[in-house]
Amino acid sequence: MRRIYGALAALCCAVVSALTFGLPAWAQQVTVQNATQFTTTGGSPVHAHGGGVVKSGSYYYWIGENRQPTDNGFRYVSCYRSTDLANWEFVNNVLTQSSDPELQSANIERPKIMYNAATDRYVIWAHKENGSDYSEARAAVAVSTTNQPCGSYDYQGSFQPLGNMSRDIGVFVDDDGTGYMYSAARNNYDLLIYRLTADFTGIDAQVADPWHGGHREAPALFKRGNTYFMLTSGATGWSPNQQQYATASSIAGPWTAMQNVGDSTMYGSQTAFVLPVQGSQGTDYLYMGDRWGNSFGGIVNDSRYVWAPIEFPNSTTMQVDYFAELAIDTAAGTVTGQGGPFLTLEPRHASTCADVTNNNLTAGEQLKTYTCNGQGNQKFWFRDAGGGYVTMVTQHSSMCLQENASTITQEVCDGGTDQEWSSQSSGGYLTIRARNTGECLDVSGGSTGSGAQIITYSCNGQHNQQWVRN
Repeated sequence: MRRIYGALAALCCAVVSALTFGLPAWAQQVTVQNATQFTTTGGSPVHAHGGGVVKSGSYYYWIGENRQPTDNGFRYVSCYRSTDLANWEFVNNVLTQSSDPELQSANIERPKIMYNAATDRYVIWAHKENGSDYSEARAAVAVSTTNQPCGSYDYQGSFQPLGNMSRDIGVFVDDDGTGYMYSAARNNYDLLIYRLTADFTGIDAQVADPWHGGHREAPALFKRGNTYFMLTSGATGWSPNQQQYATASSIAGPWTAMQNVGDSTMYGSQTAFVLPVQGSQGTDYLYMGDRWGNSFGGIVNDSRYVWAPIEFPNSTTMQVDYFAELAIDTAAGTVTGQGGPFLTLEPRHASTCADVTNNNLTAGEQLKTYTCNGQGNQKFWFRDAGGGYVTMVTQHSSMCLQENASTITQEVCDGGTDQEWSSQSSGGYLTIRARNTGECLDVSGGSTGSGAQIITYSCNGQHNQQWVRN
């Protein structure tokens, strides 16, 4: 009901705004293309991997990992800002190798930022390693020297909280101003929650060890109403896996057991942060995840960002679905998925699916046949391109299928006619034609096995040119 009343309220406000200022209220809504490597307003990649967000005034400030381009080692913790969560401006590298001798050879992972209202300072907590292996398992702390999120920071050093290993990490400020840090311990088999000291720079006490032996990492703690949610992933290195969440009415517990959320790989991503987006219509919650570059043959700085609106069927359950695009209105506090549904393409003559080879995320990868498995490289959004044509957008890469001299590849969507297709249904099957050549989508040679090229060929009505969308 909130969405219905919110929409009516937005419409009324839009009319008033149009009469008064000549601009509709929904002009503040922006579209975020999902599963891509975001760029700044200056055109550079946004390197805020594994990061966290804090809001100050009208700006959201996003910090995260900015690694060395050769060996994934620490280079910077970079800080960006945005008013709309779509257009990001680089502000400053808040931690660098020269910030402290300890950082000259290090790994700094999953930096998170929090604001201390009592001291009027920002505090960063991060996972720190020695730069060559994961034997240290320490928590690092830095404190701003000003009251600016992207300003200068004083690096305080690193330690093991209460003698515990500390790897993937997060922070949380409760409604009463109490600060908490939580991190994976005992080689990720425990996830410990700590209450911080009044200045947020030290550990006051351990308050919970709810999932002893759970082997979870990538934690993200947030609160909605009176319920605390902890979202985590399994520990499978850079590869995505089934993410799970638990809830509690008190941060100290008791916490529920973990239960699954999203699909089996959280749409090819791992949790970084959950951001409440608060506005005039209420508060929506944004899942912010990383599709790590190392999981598809690259490095951390090649990583893509996977975002999703979080829905809450009731006060203690959450649901995360994937969308090709997100419509975000920070003034209203709304995050809405759009685009889809994502459907498979199955040739009539064979028990296979159209598949972007090897789940590859790079432009130029060919479309072939493969055993149907339900993964994102076999799912496509048939987006209306106007004039009776569609573009076929792949779920896993957000790229478009393109005709290249009869070969079909995924390419960056550019609005070209070589990425547009028409279809005609007959007898429950589709014939799909390329706009430029008029040729039909075809399994080369009529092959019934995996690995056959999908091409365009003169339309002939054969079963290898007939498709089912599921």
